[in-house]
Amino acid sequence: MIEITCNDRLGKKVRVKCNPDDTVGDLKKLIAAQTGTRWDKIVLKKWYTTFKDHIQLQDCILFQTLNITRRRHKIRYEIHDGMNIELYYQ
Repeated sequence: MIEITCNDRLGKKVRVKCNPDDTVGDLKKLIAAQTGTRWDKIVLKKWYTTFKDHIQLQDCILFQTLNITRRRHKIRYEIHDGMNIELYYQ
């Protein structure tokens, strides 16, 4: 079990415990149960990375395209225990 802290910077700060093999969609449903919002209106971000619903928490990967060299570099973002994620609403 890992614990993830989500903060919307408007006064809501939620701690959620989940398994690493859960998807981001499952994490959104756990957050929605604690905050009282609909899970499909929740957007989870870390800096400029928006986490998609079908990805598992242990496999969150972002591909960054560099405009100068036109090469793709793989940057791995794992959601680990104690991580803070930004919580936004659509």
